Amino acid sequence: MSRTPSSKIALVTGGSSGIGKAIAERLTAGGVKVIVADIAAANTEEEGIIYRKCDVSSSEDIDQLYTFLEKNYRQPDILILNAGQGIREKLTEGDPEKWQHIIQTNLMGTLRCIRAFTPAMLEKKRGNVVFISSVSANQPHPYGGIYSATKTALEVIAETLRQESLPHLNVTVISPGIVDTEFFKNEISGDIKIEEMGMGAISPAEIAEDVWYALNRKKGTSINKIITRPVLQNF
Repeated sequence: MSRTPSSKIALVTGGSSGIGKAIAERLTAGGVKVIVADIAAANTEEEGIIYRKCDVSSSEDIDQLYTFLEKNYRQPDILILNAGQGIREKLTEGDPEKWQHIIQTNLMGTLRCIRAFTPAMLEKKRGNVVFISSVSANQPHPYGGIYSATKTALEVIAETLRQESLPHLNVTVISPGIVDTEFFKNEISGDIKIEEMGMGAISPAEIAEDVWYALNRKKGTSINKIITRPVLQNF
């Protein structure tokens, strides 16, 4: 497979569906070469997007992804940290093994990707890292403690990375409200439907546009956080 030195390369974790897929499609439409790393992805190419099966909670999978990029392309110019899963469980009754899975995916998976893919950006003295967080960060609520804790930690990690990588990396946190995806359906122990919440939902494409906006600021400026909600959302 030939390397592509001219166009930018983006790595999108969790990009086979929902927000991640919308971001991958928006980047591709903008001329960016996209590699999607997702536990649900086959090793195929679709509409200019390369899909690689990868579990971000696995150090071995991350190592293999790094090697694949190094051999066939190069390390990414843009890193979109989107992979994650929700969970709704009461802290006094829930399953700690399930909590560990969420922490390994949402938090440790993100940290593994940072450790693997940002050093090459720092060596080049340029790069963009985008964290897909949630309005649930810093918002404790019943049955949402584990998920909110991972997203709160994620935003602390993002700000730490920004400070540690100045002035070379642009670090952005995107915090969506309710988005019309399969997120709630795929939650562990979750039983909420978007329609039942009665606050509407925004489309994944709207979040993808937020990402595109943040990536395309003029040199010397950096968008560090964007929050986008349906107008009816009260949290």
